[in-house]
Amino acid sequence: MDVKPLLDRFAGHDRRALARLITLVESRSPEVPAIMREIYPRTGRATVVGITGPPGAGKSTLVDRVIAHLRAAGRKVGVVAIDPSSPFSGGAVLGDRVRMQQHFLDEGVFIRSLSTRGRHGGLARATREVVHLLDAFGHDVVLVETVGVGQTELDIMKLAQTTCVVLVPEAGDTIQVMKAGLLEIANVFVVNKADRDGARRLKNELEVMLQLRPAADWNVPVLLTEATADKGIEELWTRIAEHGVARRAARGDEEQGRERFEEWGEILRDEVAERIDRSLAQPDLLPLGERVRAGAVDPYTAALDVLGDAELLARMLGDRRAGGR
Repeated sequence: MDVKPLLDRFAGHDRRALARLITLVESRSPEVPAIMREIYPRTGRATVVGITGPPGAGKSTLVDRVIAHLRAAGRKVGVVAIDPSSPFSGGAVLGDRVRMQQHFLDEGVFIRSLSTRGRHGGLARATREVVHLLDAFGHDVVLVETVGVGQTELDIMKLAQTTCVVLVPEAGDTIQVMKAGLLEIANVFVVNKADRDGARRLKNELEVMLQLRPAADWNVPVLLTEATADKGIEELWTRIAEHGVARRAARGDEEQGRERFEEWGEILRDEVAERIDRSLAQPDLLPLGERVRAGAVDPYTAALDVLGDAELLARMLGDRRAGGR
């Protein structure tokens, strides 16, 4: 597929071209490297904010109100909403058409749902690339709402410049907060649905726990919000912006280089894993695979045999769909 016409339309701020490129990225099209190579020089301008927290914390409503606040200030907003996967289609269960509906006709807002497709970590495989596309398209702010936080769903801290952890009073077992590692990833804590009993108690408990952390350049605030009543949203964005200023002041060239290096490593690991997964179904690997199935060779020996066979390993890592890259 020749993606140049799509990229030309994308450069002209064609929203349909953006949507089509996101679809190609999400489906892991062989054109993904060419797409990202073209748009990457235009990235790095958007403020990327992660909104994470347990299911039922009101993340979508909070995102909806933050969008409204930003649009009132004339900012262009992109939203990536990560949804659970359908066990039947593999697509997003909730879908973007049932959330944040008031913004769909706004040309200054672009909302896209992505399915986790079984991936752990709270994000979809294509989240990073979609954020880059929204950034390169000219959005001032990109909001990433995760599917929910468990003890392994901490990928958002690697992607977002500022991570907001949203909690609710009735979920206020602070031991669970510690177990989930949320103290480590939060740049801002939000106690949403603050009109409910226990909100101030949870706020106080979080503040005490945060005091036990080692001293840092940024003191993590704990804010009270009522997203449904549009309360606390202005203060929330003020603190997000303040964290962005503090983060930029603390980052030198060495830190920026480290972040680029880590992104390269993640892309490399994902690409290698994806190519190996595709290769396991290829006919030229069937003899070895059948020997493993039959018990004639153990999986560990078979894996080392592949690593020791340079030609076979090269075929596995080659992209048959794209004719090699």
